Amino acid sequence: MSATSKTVLVTAGFGNQAHAVIPRLHNAGFRVRAMRTGDRPGRGPLDLGAHEVVIGDAANPVDAFKALEGVHAVYHVGPTFHPFERRMGMNMIEQASRARVEHFVFSSVLHPILTRLPQHAIKRDIEERLVESGLNFTILQPSDYMQMSVRGYMADRGIFMLGFNLERRQALVDLEDVAEVVAKVLGAGGAHYGATYELTSNDCLTGHEIAALLSQATGRKVAAQFAQISDEQLAEFFGASDLSLVSYQVNTLKSVNSWYDRYDFIGNANVLRMLLGREPTSYLEFARRVYAATI
Repeated sequence: MSATSKTVLVTAGFGNQAHAVIPRLHNAGFRVRAMRTGDRPGRGPLDLGAHEVVIGDAANPVDAFKALEGVHAVYHVGPTFHPFERRMGMNMIEQASRARVEHFVFSSVLHPILTRLPQHAIKRDIEERLVESGLNFTILQPSDYMQMSVRGYMADRGIFMLGFNLERRQALVDLEDVAEVVAKVLGAGGAHYGATYELTSNDCLTGHEIAALLSQATGRKVAAQFAQISDEQLAEFFGASDLSLVSYQVNTLKSVNSWYDRYDFIGNANVLRMLLGREPTSYLEFARRVYAATI
Protein backbone atom coordinates (compact mmCIF):
# COMPACT_ATOMS: atom_id res chain seq x y z
CA MET A 1 0.00 0.00 0.00
CA SER A 2 1.42 3.36 -1.02
CA ALA A 3 1.56 6.34 1.31
CA THR A 4 -1.06 8.13 -0.79
CA SER A 5 -3.60 5.41 0.02
CA LYS A 6 -2.90 5.35 3.76
CA THR A 7 -4.87 7.34 6.31
CA VAL A 8 -2.92 7.98 9.51
CA LEU A 9 -4.48 9.24 12.73
CA VAL A 10 -2.25 11.57 14.75
CA THR A 11 -3.40 12.12 18.31
CA ALA A 12 -2.60 15.24 20.35
CA GLY A 13 -3.22 17.10 17.10
CA PHE A 14 -2.37 20.48 18.57
CA GLY A 15 0.79 19.48 20.47
CA ASN A 16 4.49 20.02 19.84
CA GLN A 17 4.89 16.76 17.97
CA ALA A 18 1.91 17.43 15.71
CA HIS A 19 3.54 20.64 14.50
CA ALA A 20 6.48 18.60 13.19
CA VAL A 21 4.82 15.29 12.32
CA ILE A 22 1.69 16.41 10.46
CA PRO A 23 3.53 18.46 7.79
CA ARG A 24 6.05 15.65 7.35
CA LEU A 25 3.31 13.04 6.82
CA HIS A 26 1.38 15.36 4.51
CA ASN A 27 4.47 15.95 2.36
CA ALA A 28 5.12 12.20 2.25
CA GLY A 29 1.69 11.66 0.70
CA PHE A 30 -0.28 10.34 3.67
CA ARG A 31 -3.86 11.32 4.32
CA VAL A 32 -3.68 12.70 7.87
CA ARG A 33 -6.54 12.66 10.34
CA ALA A 34 -5.76 14.68 13.46
CA MET A 35 -7.44 14.21 16.83
CA ARG A 36 -7.64 17.08 19.26
CA THR A 37 -9.62 17.91 22.38
CA GLY A 38 -11.12 21.23 21.27
CA ASP A 39 -10.61 24.61 19.71
CA ARG A 40 -7.40 26.41 20.65
CA PRO A 41 -5.65 29.47 19.26
CA GLY A 42 -2.69 29.18 16.90
CA ARG A 43 -2.00 26.95 13.93
CA GLY A 44 -4.56 24.18 13.79
CA PRO A 45 -4.05 20.71 12.28
CA LEU A 46 -5.62 21.72 8.96
CA ASP A 47 -3.13 24.57 8.63
CA LEU A 48 -0.33 22.07 9.26
CA GLY A 49 -1.49 19.77 6.46
CA ALA A 50 -4.05 17.46 8.05
CA HIS A 51 -6.90 16.46 5.74
CA GLU A 52 -9.45 16.21 8.52
CA VAL A 53 -9.81 16.87 12.24
CA VAL A 54 -11.84 14.95 14.79
CA ILE A 55 -12.66 16.52 18.14
CA GLY A 56 -12.65 14.09 21.01
CA ASP A 57 -11.10 12.73 24.17
CA ALA A 58 -8.60 9.89 23.69
CA ALA A 59 -9.65 8.53 27.10
CA ASN A 60 -13.25 8.19 25.91
CA PRO A 61 -13.93 4.83 24.17
CA VAL A 62 -16.60 6.27 21.86
CA ASP A 63 -14.46 9.23 20.79
CA ALA A 64 -11.36 7.08 20.29
CA PHE A 65 -13.15 4.44 18.22
CA LYS A 66 -14.74 7.11 16.03
CA ALA A 67 -11.32 8.67 15.40
CA LEU A 68 -9.76 5.29 14.57
CA GLU A 69 -12.45 3.95 12.24
CA GLY A 70 -11.15 3.58 8.71
CA VAL A 71 -7.52 4.50 9.39
CA HIS A 72 -4.61 2.35 8.30
CA ALA A 73 -2.30 3.42 11.13
CA VAL A 74 -2.21 5.57 14.24
CA TYR A 75 0.60 7.63 15.70
CA HIS A 76 -0.34 7.99 19.34
CA VAL A 77 1.20 10.82 21.32
CA GLY A 78 0.18 10.81 24.96
CA PRO A 79 -0.01 14.29 26.52
CA THR A 80 2.91 14.26 28.97
CA PHE A 81 2.08 15.85 32.33
CA HIS A 82 -1.61 15.01 31.92
CA PRO A 83 -3.22 13.00 34.76
CA PHE A 84 -5.15 10.82 32.29
CA GLU A 85 -2.20 10.00 30.01
CA ARG A 86 -2.18 6.33 31.03
CA ARG A 87 -5.93 6.00 30.53
CA MET A 88 -5.68 7.61 27.09
CA GLY A 89 -2.93 5.25 25.97
CA MET A 90 -4.67 2.11 27.21
CA ASN A 91 -7.95 3.16 25.61
CA MET A 92 -6.37 3.99 22.26
CA ILE A 93 -4.80 0.53 22.14
CA GLU A 94 -8.11 -1.16 22.97
CA GLN A 95 -10.07 0.84 20.42
CA ALA A 96 -7.39 0.36 17.75
CA SER A 97 -7.84 -3.39 18.18
CA ARG A 98 -11.61 -3.01 17.79
CA ALA A 99 -11.15 -0.85 14.69
CA ARG A 100 -8.67 -3.34 13.19
CA VAL A 101 -5.97 -0.72 12.76
CA GLU A 102 -3.04 -2.28 10.92
CA HIS A 103 -0.16 -0.40 12.58
CA PHE A 104 0.04 1.29 15.98
CA VAL A 105 3.06 3.58 16.41
CA PHE A 106 3.51 4.80 19.97
CA SER A 107 5.51 7.84 21.02
CA SER A 108 7.10 6.73 24.28
CA VAL A 109 10.24 8.06 25.95
CA LEU A 110 13.91 7.18 26.27
CA HIS A 111 14.47 4.83 29.21
CA PRO A 112 10.86 4.17 30.29
CA ILE A 113 12.31 1.87 32.99
CA LEU A 114 13.08 5.00 35.06
CA THR A 115 10.00 4.57 37.21
CA ARG A 116 10.82 7.44 39.56
CA LEU A 117 10.05 9.71 36.62
CA PRO A 118 6.22 9.69 36.59
CA GLN A 119 5.78 10.16 32.85
CA HIS A 120 8.27 7.36 32.16
CA ALA A 121 6.37 4.93 34.39
CA ILE A 122 3.15 5.76 32.54
CA LYS A 123 4.69 5.18 29.13
CA ARG A 124 6.30 1.94 30.33
CA ASP A 125 2.84 0.65 31.29
CA ILE A 126 1.40 1.65 27.92
CA GLU A 127 4.29 -0.09 26.15
CA GLU A 128 3.52 -3.28 28.07
CA ARG A 129 -0.15 -3.16 27.09
CA LEU A 130 0.76 -2.51 23.45
CA VAL A 131 3.15 -5.47 23.28
CA GLU A 132 0.43 -7.71 24.72
CA SER A 133 -2.34 -6.31 22.49
CA GLY A 134 -1.76 -8.40 19.36
CA LEU A 135 -1.51 -5.22 17.27
CA ASN A 136 1.32 -4.62 14.84
CA PHE A 137 3.28 -2.04 16.77
CA THR A 138 6.35 0.16 16.65
CA ILE A 139 7.55 1.95 19.77
CA LEU A 140 9.61 5.13 19.46
CA GLN A 141 11.62 6.24 22.50
CA PRO A 142 12.86 9.81 21.95
CA SER A 143 15.07 11.66 24.42
CA ASP A 144 14.35 15.25 25.48
CA TYR A 145 13.53 17.51 22.57
CA MET A 146 15.99 20.24 21.67
CA GLN A 147 12.96 22.44 20.98
CA MET A 148 12.15 22.55 24.70
CA SER A 149 15.42 24.36 25.41
CA VAL A 150 14.10 27.36 23.48
CA ARG A 151 11.91 28.22 26.46
CA GLY A 152 14.97 28.56 28.66
CA TYR A 153 16.93 30.92 26.40
CA MET A 154 16.48 34.57 27.39
CA ALA A 155 18.17 36.33 24.48
CA ASP A 156 17.64 39.82 25.90
CA ARG A 157 19.40 38.83 29.14
CA GLY A 158 22.05 36.58 27.58
CA ILE A 159 21.19 33.61 29.78
CA PHE A 160 20.02 30.04 29.38
CA MET A 161 17.87 29.01 32.33
CA LEU A 162 17.48 25.42 33.49
CA GLY A 163 15.42 24.10 36.37
CA PHE A 164 17.89 21.43 37.49
CA ASN A 165 21.60 20.85 38.13
CA LEU A 166 23.61 22.61 35.42
CA GLU A 167 26.31 19.92 35.62
CA ARG A 168 24.03 17.00 34.77
CA ARG A 169 24.06 15.65 31.22
CA GLN A 170 20.86 15.59 29.20
CA ALA A 171 20.31 13.47 26.07
CA LEU A 172 18.71 15.60 23.35
CA VAL A 173 17.06 15.04 19.97
CA ASP A 174 15.72 17.35 17.29
CA LEU A 175 11.97 16.87 16.96
CA GLU A 176 12.36 17.26 13.18
CA ASP A 177 14.55 14.14 13.18
CA VAL A 178 11.87 12.29 15.13
CA ALA A 179 9.20 13.41 12.65
CA GLU A 180 11.35 12.09 9.79
CA VAL A 181 11.54 8.71 11.52
CA VAL A 182 7.77 8.67 12.08
CA ALA A 183 7.16 9.15 8.35
CA LYS A 184 9.68 6.44 7.46
CA VAL A 185 8.24 3.95 9.94
CA LEU A 186 4.66 4.53 8.82
CA GLY A 187 5.68 4.42 5.17
CA ALA A 188 7.59 1.13 5.41
CA GLY A 189 5.02 -0.45 7.71
CA GLY A 190 5.80 -4.15 8.12
CA ALA A 191 9.55 -3.62 8.09
CA HIS A 192 9.16 -1.96 11.49
CA TYR A 193 6.53 -4.17 13.13
CA GLY A 194 7.59 -5.30 16.60
CA ALA A 195 10.46 -2.81 16.78
CA THR A 196 11.40 -0.51 19.66
CA TYR A 197 13.72 2.34 18.68
CA GLU A 198 15.70 4.66 20.93
CA LEU A 199 15.90 8.08 19.30
CA THR A 200 18.59 10.47 20.48
CA SER A 201 21.40 12.51 18.98
CA ASN A 202 25.10 12.37 19.76
CA ASP A 203 24.62 15.27 22.19
CA CYS A 204 24.30 14.59 25.91
CA LEU A 205 24.85 18.10 27.22
CA THR A 206 25.13 19.96 30.49
CA GLY A 207 23.42 23.30 30.94
CA HIS A 208 26.78 25.02 30.57
CA GLU A 209 27.47 23.20 27.29
CA ILE A 210 24.06 24.18 25.91
CA ALA A 211 24.79 27.82 26.80
CA ALA A 212 28.17 27.63 25.07
CA LEU A 213 26.59 26.23 21.91
CA LEU A 214 23.93 28.94 21.99
CA SER A 215 26.77 31.48 22.18
CA GLN A 216 28.42 29.88 19.17
CA ALA A 217 25.18 29.75 17.18
CA THR A 218 24.05 33.31 17.89
CA GLY A 219 27.36 35.10 18.19
CA ARG A 220 26.25 36.45 21.56
CA LYS A 221 27.58 35.57 24.99
CA VAL A 222 25.18 33.22 26.76
CA ALA A 223 25.63 32.02 30.35
CA ALA A 224 23.82 29.11 31.99
CA GLN A 225 21.79 29.90 35.08
CA PHE A 226 19.91 27.66 37.48
CA ALA A 227 16.25 28.68 37.66
CA GLN A 228 14.50 28.34 41.01
CA ILE A 229 10.92 28.32 39.73
CA SER A 230 7.99 28.79 42.08
CA ASP A 231 4.79 26.74 41.97
CA GLU A 232 2.96 29.85 40.75
CA GLN A 233 5.40 30.28 37.85
CA LEU A 234 5.07 26.61 36.94
CA ALA A 235 1.28 26.89 36.98
CA GLU A 236 1.49 29.93 34.70
CA PHE A 237 3.87 27.99 32.41
CA PHE A 238 1.33 25.18 31.95
CA GLY A 239 -1.50 27.67 31.54
CA ALA A 240 -4.34 25.26 32.30
CA SER A 241 -7.57 26.55 33.85
CA ASP A 242 -8.33 23.28 35.67
CA LEU A 243 -6.66 23.63 39.08
CA SER A 244 -6.47 19.86 39.64
CA LEU A 245 -4.71 19.48 36.28
CA VAL A 246 -2.28 22.29 37.11
CA SER A 247 -1.51 20.69 40.47
CA TYR A 248 -0.70 17.36 38.81
CA GLN A 249 1.46 19.03 36.18
CA VAL A 250 3.40 21.11 38.71
CA ASN A 251 4.05 18.16 41.02
CA THR A 252 5.13 15.94 38.12
CA LEU A 253 7.56 18.53 36.77
CA LYS A 254 9.01 19.02 40.23
CA SER A 255 9.59 15.25 40.45
CA VAL A 256 11.30 15.29 37.05
CA ASN A 257 13.59 18.17 37.99
CA SER A 258 14.45 16.44 41.27
CA TRP A 259 15.57 13.32 39.38
CA TYR A 260 17.55 15.35 36.83
CA ASP A 261 19.26 17.11 39.73
CA ARG A 262 20.80 13.81 40.80
CA TYR A 263 21.38 11.76 37.65
CA ASP A 264 22.62 12.09 34.06
CA PHE A 265 20.06 11.25 31.38
CA ILE A 266 22.16 9.78 28.59
CA GLY A 267 21.55 7.92 25.36
CA ASN A 268 23.20 6.59 22.23
CA ALA A 269 22.71 7.83 18.64
CA ASN A 270 23.32 4.52 16.84
CA VAL A 271 19.66 3.65 16.27
CA LEU A 272 18.63 7.13 15.11
CA ARG A 273 21.64 7.28 12.77
CA MET A 274 20.58 3.95 11.23
CA LEU A 275 16.98 5.05 10.74
CA LEU A 276 17.83 8.43 9.25
CA GLY A 277 20.66 7.16 7.09
CA ARG A 278 22.71 10.16 8.21
CA GLU A 279 24.09 11.77 11.33
CA PRO A 280 21.36 13.04 13.66
CA THR A 281 21.02 16.81 13.94
CA SER A 282 23.43 18.21 16.52
CA TYR A 283 22.42 20.83 19.05
CA LEU A 284 24.65 23.37 17.32
CA GLU A 285 22.93 22.72 13.97
CA PHE A 286 19.55 23.01 15.67
CA ALA A 287 20.46 26.29 17.37
CA ARG A 288 21.82 27.77 14.15
CA ARG A 289 18.60 26.86 12.36
CA VAL A 290 16.34 28.28 15.05
CA TYR A 291 18.30 31.46 15.77
CA ALA A 292 19.64 32.23 12.27
CA ALA A 293 17.55 35.40 12.06
CA THR A 294 19.10 36.77 15.27
CA ILE A 295 22.71 36.55 14.08
